[in-house]
Amino acid sequence: MSLKKQFLKSKPVCKVTFKLTPEEAKNADSVRLLGDFNDWDKRSQPMKKLKNGGFTATVALETGKDYQFRYLLNDHEWENDWAADNYMPSPQSYDDNSVVSC
Repeated sequence: MSLKKQFLKSKPVCKVTFKLTPEEAKNADSVRLLGDFNDWDKRSQPMKKLKNGGFTATVALETGKDYQFRYLLNDHEWENDWAADNYMPSPQSYDDNSVVSC
């Protein structure tokens, strides 16, 4: 798992690229990136599946904020990003959510 951040000079935006290897994605057929930035909408666009079986997605986020997120594998199994900037307790379960800070 990895997070790559690119801060734009022209506006207060941070482009964050989220990546999962095939092993981290547990060889899932689909992975959705859900979080504060898309209202945890399970109908959101799946991440792009790579030829090697990994997944990637890039999201433009406003700088100066923290965003909670998790990955949803095959529309039923939640997974955190162990490369996240921080973790916070989920208000929906006993699990923690991953946090990316921009």
